[in-house]
Amino acid sequence: MLVDRVVAPYFETNCWVLATQPASECIIVDPGMARPNLVRTIVDMVNEHKLKPVAVLITHGHLDHFFSVLPLTIEIPMRTYITGADRFLLSNPMGALDSGGVSEQFLSAFGSKNFKEPSDVIELDDFSTFQIAGLSITSIFAPGHTKGSVIFTIDNQQLISGDVLFAGGIGRTDLPTGSAADMRKTLRERVLTLPDGLNVLPGHGGQTTIAIERMRNPYLQDDFLDQKGR
Repeated sequence: MLVDRVVAPYFETNCWVLATQPASECIIVDPGMARPNLVRTIVDMVNEHKLKPVAVLITHGHLDHFFSVLPLTIEIPMRTYITGADRFLLSNPMGALDSGGVSEQFLSAFGSKNFKEPSDVIELDDFSTFQIAGLSITSIFAPGHTKGSVIFTIDNQQLISGDVLFAGGIGRTDLPTGSAADMRKTLRERVLTLPDGLNVLPGHGGQTTIAIERMRNPYLQDDFLDQKGR
């Protein structure tokens, strides 16, 4: 399997590119923020590998993970996959961000105010397995970071974890639609149940594995997971 990434210059969000091999179809995950957008950098990467993008997967509706999806799908027409719970954020990103926060300041600096979703959007189902670009993809709903966060397994080899799971950490839960209680439930019931051998491709930072995180990540230990409250 071919796995590569573009790291967006704002918030250092990983935009993952996955394919069965070079010179084949591929999927693109979380095209993030750049000025004016991340499209040119993504196109240069896929051209380097002689890939044909056929779908975009969005792990959640935070702006740093989907800022470039509309211009990208205009440049290369393809479907965009997102959960129904986070779909509204494609056209209303402030619905899951703090008013006056860093992201809103970036929007103001970018001159970006009017957002709309791509022309071809597919809403994901929980524990649904589907085939794209020769890859077997399973979507697993994982609320906590946002209400509609989702993680994906790819060919039972890779886990696209978005901002649910990082190497040594997890995503924040204090923004609108986030929930610490939901995150703990997701980690216990949706992450820790995954096989140790999965390689983890997080939304920020370097790769890891479920086995490493099960052992070393403080947020996957009982003393954190057994906490009560929101």
